[in-house]
Amino acid sequence: MIRADAAPPAAFWSPARRRRWLLLGAIGLLGTGYLQLDAWSGRHALLVNASTSLPNWAFLIDRQRIPAKGDHVFFDPPPSALLERHFGRDHDPFGKIVYGVAGDTVTRQGRLFLVNGRPVALAKPKTMRGEPLTLGPVGTIPRGCYFVATPNPDSFDSRYAVIGWICRQRVLGVGEPIL
Repeated sequence: MIRADAAPPAAFWSPARRRRWLLLGAIGLLGTGYLQLDAWSGRHALLVNASTSLPNWAFLIDRQRIPAKGDHVFFDPPPSALLERHFGRDHDPFGKIVYGVAGDTVTRQGRLFLVNGRPVALAKPKTMRGEPLTLGPVGTIPRGCYFVATPNPDSFDSRYAVIGWICRQRVLGVGEPIL
């Protein structure tokens, strides 16, 4: 039996309790969001392209995607004195387009490089500074490696021995142009 003079029962969702649960829920959501953002940033990066090799100047890099023909691939070029003279010791990653993948055949007609018989890049005899350039490799592209180039005639890429085929351990990721 309920007594008339008894105090009403306290509401379960009192203002203080509501604030505590809202605060705990917000902390949980922020923590989950932070973990998701951290996981995403571990697989992605934003890269600003400072060279004229590619027409776009900003790329979203997916570090886990396997490059395919036509993709923009970003990589650390092999160390060489020639690249150091042109780009410095601590240069930025290179960005190029994948024209050939493992199993494709790279041939050359003079200074014109072909992938599976399709012309993809013309090599210059010298750098813009007048240094001689050795032509890059020909033959069947090995597993895990790529023939990369750009339409830019001054691009340092697979048409030159100083770069050669780019293999998976040098690849930083595949880029999607965003600007």
